[in-house]
Amino acid sequence: MIGSAAPFIAMAIIISAIVSLIGTGARKRAVEEGRARAAELCELTGIFDPRVLQDVFGPPTMDGIYQVTMPQIRKARMPLGRLISDDPLDMACILVALLTFFWTHPISELLLMIAAAYQTAGWFISTGLPKRS
Repeated sequence: MIGSAAPFIAMAIIISAIVSLIGTGARKRAVEEGRARAAELCELTGIFDPRVLQDVFGPPTMDGIYQVTMPQIRKARMPLGRLISDDPLDMACILVALLTFFWTHPISELLLMIAAAYQTAGWFISTGLPKRS
């Protein structure tokens, strides 16, 4: 089905997933260090409207920093939050991409296309997030 394009698609998935893991890690670190702003919380929760964030987490400080914890974020997480930034799913995408280098089968190509669709959807949805100020 995809043939000779599979290695290139796999490399793109691996790079995309690694970038996503790095970004998610930075946002989680901001929450743990007490410097999370609306942009970080929007990506981690999938809540796109900063006003809704205030309803969920309370108002930010005068500097725009929310006082939240990771358990609060996990509790408030919406399905889009999983699509934008979910470490286990990003790791699964990397595993699927690596698998296609060693195993050629129609199922591996299908899994590769699912991983590519997941990564692409995450990037497209993240373009609608509020920008960091």
